[in-house]
Amino acid sequence: MGPGEIEAYFTRIDGSYLFARWGRPIVPVVFGVADESLPAIKGAIEAVVTLAGHKMAELDTDTGANLMMFCCRDWEELLEVPNLDRLVPDLPGLILRLVAAGANQYRSFRFDPDGAIRAAFVFLRMDAHLAAASAEALVLTQAAQVILLWSDRAFAGSSPLARIGEAVVLRPEIAAVIRAGYDPVLPAVARDPSHALRLAARLANLGQAF
Repeated sequence: MGPGEIEAYFTRIDGSYLFARWGRPIVPVVFGVADESLPAIKGAIEAVVTLAGHKMAELDTDTGANLMMFCCRDWEELLEVPNLDRLVPDLPGLILRLVAAGANQYRSFRFDPDGAIRAAFVFLRMDAHLAAASAEALVLTQAAQVILLWSDRAFAGSSPLARIGEAVVLRPEIAAVIRAGYDPVLPAVARDPSHALRLAARLANLGQAF
């Protein structure tokens, strides 16, 4: 990918450029799934974190867990989750908007003072489309979309995943952007589009390494 394509992945609807990655180890927790799905879910999250060269941990000192995934059949179920309204501002209003939009997924982020990702909340309404996906593919998609602060339209027309035979993997160009985004030489937060040039240079180096 060239700089222009990379820039588009982090350019929001209002035209502003914003890149951010996690500034602390990721501590995931998943609600609303069967126990037998947990190993696949954990493996998918670990795969993306390992790809990024980032770290996971057992505990976040501020919130216990900082990557929370909630699976439900209907959005209204979230109103019954204890203390969720403390984590998500105006939860009832959000539920009304999701219902009105017919949405089946929503992601929300919190940030450290420097702008790095501090926490992420993933909400999935398991409609027929999402229920048809494997737990691994579903979580791999979500993990890819929270490992960086992508544009709000980055994956509107395409999935970050690809299928190779029976396996579901990240698309090579998305995996490369994630790896480049966590290069320790690069800042954890960037608001200038010139940052895309630096990402492109690192993608070129990754291509030579392959």
